Amino acid sequence: MSTFHSDGIELAFRDEGEGDPILLIHGFASSLDVNWVGPGWFDTLKRDGRRVIAIDNRGHGASEKLYDPAFYGADLMAGDAFNLLDHLGIDQADVMGYSMGARITALMAIKRPERLRSAILGGMGEGLLRGAPNAQAIAEGLVAPSVDDVPHPMAKMFRKFAEATGADRKALSACMRMQRSLVDEAMLATIKVPVLVAVGTEDEVSGDLDALVALIPGAEALPIPRRDHNRAVGDKVYKEGVLSFLGRRP
Repeated sequence: MSTFHSDGIELAFRDEGEGDPILLIHGFASSLDVNWVGPGWFDTLKRDGRRVIAIDNRGHGASEKLYDPAFYGADLMAGDAFNLLDHLGIDQADVMGYSMGARITALMAIKRPERLRSAILGGMGEGLLRGAPNAQAIAEGLVAPSVDDVPHPMAKMFRKFAEATGADRKALSACMRMQRSLVDEAMLATIKVPVLVAVGTEDEVSGDLDALVALIPGAEALPIPRRDHNRAVGDKVYKEGVLSFLGRRP
C-alpha cells in the first residue's frame, strides 16, 4: 500500500500490473481491499494485461480519517481520483466505480472526460439522480452505542458491515451526513466516453438499471443475474462483462 497527498489529505492506494491503466473506486463504507482485492478484481484485470490502480477514498480504508462532513462529497473524491492520476503521471485511464464510487466516476466523466478512456458504473442505476437513500438513519446508526440500538434495516446493514471490516464509523457517519453531489439528466446527456452500467437484478439499493442507461448516450447495460447490491461485486458475470466491454472500447 502506498500513499500520496490530495489537497493536504493523505490517501492510500495500490498500483499493480502493466498495460492500459484502470482506476478502481470503491463504495461507501468499503475500501479498496474489500471492494477490489478480496473479490479478485486485481487478479482478473492484471491477467487481462492491465495496470490496476485503486484508491481508498478519504475517510475509508487506510486513508486519513476526517470527522467534519464538509470534507466529504463525491465532487471532492472525484478531485482525489484525478489527483492520484496526476501523481502517477497518467493522462488517461479507464475508471470503474461501485455504488458511491460509481457516483464519483460519473462526475469524473462529466467534468473531465478527456481523462477517461471509459467509465464503468457498478452498483448504481437511476439512483444516481438522487441522494443516498436513508442517509440520516445510516449516519446515526453508524455511531449508535451498539448495533442493537439501530432499528432501521439498511442502517443496521451498514453498521454491521462497518464493524465487520473494522472501519472508522465516526468518519463514515460524517461522510454520509454530507449531501451527495447530485447529477441530473442534462449532465448525464453530456457524457461522451464509452459507459457500461452494471447492476444486480436483485439490487434494491441502486435504482433501475435501464432507466440510467437510457439517459447516457451510447451506454451499455449489464444486468448481473440473481445478485443483490453486496453480492454483485465479485460476480463472474460482472467480471466477464467488464472485460468484454474494455476489449471493445476504442
